[in-house]
Amino acid sequence: MSVLVMALALSAACCLGTGFVLQQSAAQQAPLSDFLTPRLLLDLMRMPRWLGGIALMVAGMILSAIALAHGEISLVEPLVATNLLFALAESRRQTRQPLGRQGWAGLAMLAGGVTAFIVGGRPKGGNAITDPLRHWLIIGVVVGVALLLTTCAKKSRLIIGPVLLGLAAGLLYGVQDALTRVSGQQFADGGWTELITGWQPYGVLVLGVTGLILVQSAFETAPLRMSLPALTAAQPLAGILCGVGFLGDRLRTDTGALAWEAAGLAAIVLGIVLLGLHPAMPRGLAEPEREKDLQSR
Repeated sequence: MSVLVMALALSAACCLGTGFVLQQSAAQQAPLSDFLTPRLLLDLMRMPRWLGGIALMVAGMILSAIALAHGEISLVEPLVATNLLFALAESRRQTRQPLGRQGWAGLAMLAGGVTAFIVGGRPKGGNAITDPLRHWLIIGVVVGVALLLTTCAKKSRLIIGPVLLGLAAGLLYGVQDALTRVSGQQFADGGWTELITGWQPYGVLVLGVTGLILVQSAFETAPLRMSLPALTAAQPLAGILCGVGFLGDRLRTDTGALAWEAAGLAAIVLGIVLLGLHPAMPRGLAEPEREKDLQSR
């Protein structure tokens, strides 16, 4: 287990978590007519606070990509999932809300879950599976589920819409991380020529922009606590699925190891939910008015 990879992944989590808080505080001011459209990004680009959040998000994605280039996605993804801790820290700084039992319990569950999964599974790299059918099957299923969730979110709006959008974006970001790792390997093997002639870099771009629209639409219509936990929980699950499914990552599969891995993933998800629902998470400045506007549309 590389200390460098762990440091890069945790640094990425710090940038992502802080960036998400800044983005949500800006996105809630965007026009509701921009919901789930590219116009939303154009309007948000006029807000310095949102641009600052995006700059931190990009920095986090770059650090995450470097970590993926040197480590297994099954190791990097659980560490990046700790971005919710940093989001809570930034929100707590703004709200002065103490952690309390819920906050400390969520922190312990998330940190303990990450530790249990990594220690139990001991992720190791291996030879990537070259069967294109397996690649497209796994990617197709994950992206298909994300599209289904987005369709349901568009119909439900504030009822469970932001949660579904967070889940969909998390799934897309998990696949994006997998394709980022493949793109990095292509560049290492054949340079720019190998990189630009493959479809994976363009897939990274499309998934990134689509995920960004989904995330900002969720941030626009509801408090951070409704969307960020879902996003944070879905991304590592999708990334680990891709890592084991076609990137060649190997996890221990004996009975004891599988038990630790399952318990670790369950603790990660539960910790994310506890932290995401913590009172310190921003509720939004004009939530009742925005709910009334959405229901009238």
